[in-house]
Amino acid sequence: MAVLVTGSAGHLGEALMRTLRARGHPAHGIDRNSSAFTDMTGSITDRGFVRQSVGGVRTLIHAATLHKPHVETHGNRDFLDVNVAGTLNLLEEAVAAGVERFIFTSTTSAFGAALTPDAGAPAAWITEQLPPVPRNIYGVTKVAAEGLCELFARQSNLSVIVLRTSRFFPESDDDAAVRGRYSLDNVQANEMLYRRVELADAVEAHLLAIETAPAVRFARYILSASTPFTPADLPALRSDAAGVVARLFPAFAELYRQRGWTMFPGIDRVYVNAKARQELGWRPVCDFQYVLDCLATGRDWRSPLAAAVGSKGYHDRGFGQQPYPAA
Repeated sequence: MAVLVTGSAGHLGEALMRTLRARGHPAHGIDRNSSAFTDMTGSITDRGFVRQSVGGVRTLIHAATLHKPHVETHGNRDFLDVNVAGTLNLLEEAVAAGVERFIFTSTTSAFGAALTPDAGAPAAWITEQLPPVPRNIYGVTKVAAEGLCELFARQSNLSVIVLRTSRFFPESDDDAAVRGRYSLDNVQANEMLYRRVELADAVEAHLLAIETAPAVRFARYILSASTPFTPADLPALRSDAAGVVARLFPAFAELYRQRGWTMFPGIDRVYVNAKARQELGWRPVCDFQYVLDCLATGRDWRSPLAAAVGSKGYHDRGFGQQPYPAA
C-alpha cells in the first residue's frame, strides 16, 4: 500500500519516511525543500503538483505545515495558503485519486487560549473534548484544516484521523524568557511531564492511525507523553510543580541537582493521551519516568530516530544571537 508523506524534509516527515522505508513500506515524500527523503519537490499550494503526487497512493500522511515559529516571519495569507488551501488541495485530490486513508498532523496549539487558565486557577486538564480557542493565525489555520478533514470524512469514502501533536522538535523554546532561564535539555525533560512527545512515539502513533482509520472513519487524538498527573494534582501543579513531581518521583530532585536543573515553578496545562492509548492502541515508550531512568544510567532519553533526524530549524536565515525573531 503506497504511502505519501507531505513535509518529508521536516522533523516528523523525515522520521516517518525513515521508519516506513525501514519497515519495507513503499513510501514517497514531497516537500518544497529537497532532501534524501523527498521524491518530488513542490508546494502543496500548487494543485497540479498535488494531483501528480497522489497518483497510486492509498494512504496520505499530511505533515507539511507552516508552524508557530513562522508567525513572525510569514503573513496571514501565507498561513491560509499553506495550512488551509494546501490541505484542501490534498483532500480534494486524494478523494479524486481514490486515496483511502488520510492522516492529518495537527497541533495541541489548536487549543490556544484554553491552555492557560486564569491566575489562581488550577492547571488545565486537556482532552479532546476541550473546545479550541486559537490565539494566533497558526492555531486558526490548523483548526480550519481540521474542519476540512472532518467535512471530507463525512462526505466521501475517505477515512481521516487528526493527530494533535504536542512538542516533538529538538530546537530551543520560542519563548525568550524560557531560553534565558533553563538549558535546552532541562526544558525538554520538564516538558515530558505534560506537553512533549518523543519523536519515535509520535511516528508510531501515525502508523497506528493508518491501521485504525478505516474502522474509525473520523477522530481526533492528542499525542503527548503519558502524564503521571491526575486531576487531583492540578491545583498544586499551578503553584508548586516541583513539590508535586518530588512526591511522585522521589529520585527526581537529586538527579536534577546533579545537573544543575530545576523544575518549572508552575505547570499550567496537562495534555491527556488516554483516548489515543485506548482507541489507537498507542503505547508511548518515553515518559518522565523513562527520562529519569536514562539520567540515572547516563543514557540519552531521546530515541535513535530523533538523533538521526537531528535539528532542522524553522527558518532559512538567522536572527542575530537568537534562534527566532523577536515577538
